Amino acid sequence: MTSQTTVEKASREPQDTAVPAPAKGLRGHPWLTLFSVAIGVMMVALDGTIVAIANPAIQQDLGASLADVQWITNGYMLALAVSLITAGKLGDRFGHRQTFLIGVVGFAAASGAIGFSSSVALVIAFRVLQGLFGALLMPAALGLLRATFPAEKLNMAIGIWGMVIGASTAGGPILGGVLVEHVNWQSVFFINVPVGVIALVLGLVILRDHRAENAPRSFDIGGIVLLSQAMFCLIWALIKGAEWGWGDYKTLGFLGAAVALFVVFAFSQKNVREPLIPLAMFRSVPLSAGAVLMVLMAFAFMGGLFFVTFYLQNVHGLSPVDSGLHLLPLTGMMIVASPLAGAMITKFGPRVPLVGGMVCTAVAMFGMSQLDIGTSTLTMSIWFGLLGLGLAPVMVGATEVIVGNAPMELSGVAGGLQQAAMQVGGSLGTAVLGAVMASQVDSKLADNWTAAKLPPLTPEQLDAASSAVEVGVPPVDGNTPPEVAAQIAGVAHDTFVSGMSTAFTVAGIVAVVAALVATLTKRGANAEAGAGAGHI
Repeated sequence: MTSQTTVEKASREPQDTAVPAPAKGLRGHPWLTLFSVAIGVMMVALDGTIVAIANPAIQQDLGASLADVQWITNGYMLALAVSLITAGKLGDRFGHRQTFLIGVVGFAAASGAIGFSSSVALVIAFRVLQGLFGALLMPAALGLLRATFPAEKLNMAIGIWGMVIGASTAGGPILGGVLVEHVNWQSVFFINVPVGVIALVLGLVILRDHRAENAPRSFDIGGIVLLSQAMFCLIWALIKGAEWGWGDYKTLGFLGAAVALFVVFAFSQKNVREPLIPLAMFRSVPLSAGAVLMVLMAFAFMGGLFFVTFYLQNVHGLSPVDSGLHLLPLTGMMIVASPLAGAMITKFGPRVPLVGGMVCTAVAMFGMSQLDIGTSTLTMSIWFGLLGLGLAPVMVGATEVIVGNAPMELSGVAGGLQQAAMQVGGSLGTAVLGAVMASQVDSKLADNWTAAKLPPLTPEQLDAASSAVEVGVPPVDGNTPPEVAAQIAGVAHDTFVSGMSTAFTVAGIVAVVAALVATLTKRGANAEAGAGAGHI
């Protein structure tokens, strides 16, 4: 049976859309289910940004090289992105409760193992395991929400779920700064152990397994291998492109291999009885638009957040903790606006909130392009708060559009697709905006340096200076006279801010495109199916 036939059959077969009876006791209670999965999801979202604060301490304590430290982040990101859709399929096949609990246990155990690691090689290895178990956990959480909540309350639940992810992502630097500054780098990972235990206990007591009547009974091993290889090549090219050069044969080779593997994967899915991703899913214009929207949103959000941390710490001279506190308007607005966005989407549908959210995001990005060395905290807070207000409905609405427009038996795959789109978008945003920054620094640093009448630099010295300025760090050493160091800092910060302004302008344009894509979305055609999922 082809993938198209499989999905068409699922759409023709009658769905049990009755609202489930109120849960008696704890097992299967919708709001307690949301609380339980939110605890687990919080661990994974936090680890996406919290570890960046710990990397310098890990480098110093374990004697790691810069490449080693990069692998601490890249290993996690690769494992997570490559595995998400396959992990979602596992949940569809074996039940989302089981895969969620396995993900929680594995993620917490890998976190504890990192804290006890005595070498950077072990840290990297366990970070990869963290990514693999995190991939099990994230789509399963969405699958459980989809199956547990009545359709009229699903958007509110996804709103709170999105709030947890957004707040954890933005709050990671704050918590990481506090732990590294006042405890040690190991505490960044040890904190996941008690959180994981709480999530496990709650999951065992509260979560009820739900499986669709048409749940898959087999695996497309060939499809898993092809998709995993394609995702690896894509993410790896995005990670290494800045180092290798975007025109380098290695970068182009990995990007070309990714495209070829995706094409082969797509053809393979047409001839498999139970494909990994039935391509007929993408005949739904709203679902496809939701996936594209998630990529574009993550591009602007994660790419922009990458430069904001350098701007606050290296240009304004703030500590990691103070930098995190300056981002509280972003975090706080996401916390407040996400549940409200869920209520609005339930009442009015996703299209208007999604378009409005991306317009707000675009305005915030264009506003942030005007930040300079002397920008006040109040001005920064206005733009950060507006960004959080814009992101909240998109995080909620795009998720509902993707998951709600997929058949119930593919809710795990849809959840994996949503998370994979976010990972790809974040990687793409960091890579592209990083390339924009590098280009601006390369074109302006030499002229700014000469205009300031600083001592001339050799080509090698200029390359080294450019690398430092790309993250807002003045290229000075301890032997530089104070007055010269101040001049160099002024040049470095002016050049960095100029590059950051261009990068935010690009992010704003991407957000405008996303607003246009959002006009193609609509309420999930299969959202009602979750309300009648069978209980096991």
